[in-house]
Amino acid sequence: MLTVISPAKRLDWTHRDVEMTAPRFQSEAEALAGTARKLSVEELMKLMGISRDLAGLNAERFARFGEADLRPAALCFAGDTYAGLEAGTLGEDALRYAQGHLRILSGLYGLLRPLDGIEAYRLEMGSRLKTKKGATLYEWWGDRIARALNEEAATVGAGTLVNCASVEYFSAVDPQALNLDVVTPVFLEEKAEGPRIVSFFAKKARGAMARFIVENRLTEPSEILDFETGGYVHAPELSEPGKPAFLRRAASEAAAA
Repeated sequence: MLTVISPAKRLDWTHRDVEMTAPRFQSEAEALAGTARKLSVEELMKLMGISRDLAGLNAERFARFGEADLRPAALCFAGDTYAGLEAGTLGEDALRYAQGHLRILSGLYGLLRPLDGIEAYRLEMGSRLKTKKGATLYEWWGDRIARALNEEAATVGAGTLVNCASVEYFSAVDPQALNLDVVTPVFLEEKAEGPRIVSFFAKKARGAMARFIVENRLTEPSEILDFETGGYVHAPELSEPGKPAFLRRAASEAAAA
């Protein structure tokens, strides 16, 4: 199986000393950075919905793109999903397996392997950055990410894609071009009003699921039903075809928080 996760806005620029690889869509990333470089601080503020200080920081990043320091993708993203993935604590064998079976969707880089070297950036997939291909990054990437996933799945003999990414990012994977079966785990919290998704916990659980798959070298979709990290258990009564649900009881939620 292949597993995909989202990137993170927050970065941790310290990392374990590992040999980095080159992103598949490096030239596309350079082209996008070149487009973003032309925007003013005010335009970046509006594009990303961020403060002037953050917009200034990202203007500087785009200005020097292609010359800045690199970090391995899975080790430098620091959001909730990566708190669950804990890539920095993976052993060498697990990290090597992740390099073949785990992918990070990216607005700037398209599709990343865990050890692909990236520059510090911020560019969400939902950004309405105008390019020669259209008014959004979805139009820019078109079916290229889906076709790349098909090729990389064929390389490792995978027929299933486990979607642990957000809706924003997985929407960049063209379903008509994708030749893989998709399984999207759903993580729910037990509440008085009934089971519901809590974004913070769901993001962390998606990262933990990706780690579970990598550490255990899972190859069949049915094997992910054994996931119990953080107190979640498979809930068949809440599941739908292609969307296995995992429920965490209130006591487990409180302990995890």
